[in-house]
Amino acid sequence: MAKLLLKLQRYFRRKPVRFFTLLALYLAAGSLVFLHSGFSGEPTVPGSPRSPAAAEGPGLPYLGVMQLSHGFKAAATMPAGARRHSPWFKSTSKEPLERGKSRDNGGPRSRALRGRSGREKEEDRARYIGCYEDNTRQRTLRGMSFFDYKKMTVFRCQDNCAERGYLYAGLEFGAECYCGHKIQASNASESECNMECKGERSNTCGGINRLSVYRLELAQESARRYGSAIFRGCFRRPENVSIALPASQLMLNMSVDKCVDFCTEKEFPLAALAGTTCRCGFPSTLFPLHEREDEQLCAHRCAAEEFESCGSAEFLLVYQTQVQDNRCMDRRFLPSRAKQLVALASFPGAGNTWARHLIELATGFYTGSYYFDGSLYNKGFKGERDHWRSGRTICIKTHESGQKEIESFDSAILLIRNPYKALMAEFNRKYGGHIGFAAHAHWKGKEWPEFVANYAPWWATHTLDWLRYGKKVLVVHFEDLKRDLFVQLQRMVALLGVPACEDRLLCVEGQKDGNFKRSGLRKLEYDPYTPEMRKAISGYIRTVDAALKLRNLSGVPEDYFPR
Repeated sequence: MAKLLLKLQRYFRRKPVRFFTLLALYLAAGSLVFLHSGFSGEPTVPGSPRSPAAAEGPGLPYLGVMQLSHGFKAAATMPAGARRHSPWFKSTSKEPLERGKSRDNGGPRSRALRGRSGREKEEDRARYIGCYEDNTRQRTLRGMSFFDYKKMTVFRCQDNCAERGYLYAGLEFGAECYCGHKIQASNASESECNMECKGERSNTCGGINRLSVYRLELAQESARRYGSAIFRGCFRRPENVSIALPASQLMLNMSVDKCVDFCTEKEFPLAALAGTTCRCGFPSTLFPLHEREDEQLCAHRCAAEEFESCGSAEFLLVYQTQVQDNRCMDRRFLPSRAKQLVALASFPGAGNTWARHLIELATGFYTGSYYFDGSLYNKGFKGERDHWRSGRTICIKTHESGQKEIESFDSAILLIRNPYKALMAEFNRKYGGHIGFAAHAHWKGKEWPEFVANYAPWWATHTLDWLRYGKKVLVVHFEDLKRDLFVQLQRMVALLGVPACEDRLLCVEGQKDGNFKRSGLRKLEYDPYTPEMRKAISGYIRTVDAALKLRNLSGVPEDYFPR
């Protein structure tokens, strides 16, 4: 062995370049191994498991959350020292291709039965209303259309029509998709819609000059559209209507399109149909759009369109046009360094990016981040590039949950979301980007069970840590923010120490979605949670609920519990 080492020493003395080359390769390989171990893993609850004694904090006893984290048989864990920031690095793995289309050799009767069962599964996002006649010269649905003679499916047609704001989606000839706001033809016999979809033989996609028509049931009322206009609802006429809605025009042949086009041309974000009068304006304290009336009070037929409602003199049917309300669009960095660091803390998938969008619109100041996400910077979050301690931003996004990190902030807005929704949102983000979706192969593969096993306990400990170590914590539930945005945003802005301008907050309501919302219709066709997962997550929910109530807070919303 000594002779061998001596020979190697003499060899490298004669050829030092080769020695340094081998040394450089060795160091590079070691660096790659280190980086891979730091960023490729799936972290469990950040930090090391704590004993009951160590976990106690002021006014908040240990509630046994870590004991619940062993509820999954297939739990894949990591060492306690695993890097906490790894979940926010986007996965670079390509989505596996979905293969293996099912073969169907059954007759028309079996296909029809399967088609009906498929429609029942679709009911949460669309409702099948029947088979209708169609004509190439006068289409039944006269909106957008597209064809795919290889991969057309019912879901694909519905999703494309819904994304463009249409109320109806119709499929014809097994491969053609038509969208529209009204059906302008008569019913046909169900037996005439007898062609299977090119992309899924288990469903029916119309027939020859026959449409299988679906009414799209959008997830949120505010998402209902008429072409480019968003439906806001039926409202009682304001007292000072000429001041609240300053532009108006008499239209004897009134229709939704005509009123929306008129207000768009006048550059107003609201179009209000009042029988034969079209009124335009902004949301304001005189017309805040907070007290909606029953839509039947506005159900008066338009003079020019028998299938449309145009409201009345007393009850206005309101749409939001494509004109941007610029009263809340200006944003800048703080004029002087902030004296306090305010965290916008949440578990991943709880709506932090959306909350940042709302806060920036409401205050006029950029928000910062504990991390750096180039895609968010490119979408307009200019504070993303600043160091989180720079003091130039109104608050700091963070998903951290360690004691040291939490105590770095002077106060915090703690955003909590239903764990079932938060876990699915973060899984979609991890494998599909901020507004994308994970592939079915990821949901059906090992990725989803491992993800739930690692992240579900963290959902609970994240909230408990912020309640335990946070200095001044304002708890906001994502569901409450969606349901009552104006009131919840007022609370958040008050903590940030910025005067809340009511007109600016009303402007935010009209711009609330931004570019950070996934399609309301793109849902899984099955429940991804196993009974074992639901049992463990229910335990986490009860633990967080008890912790909130110990702080004299209201606890989690009721809709966390049905599972």
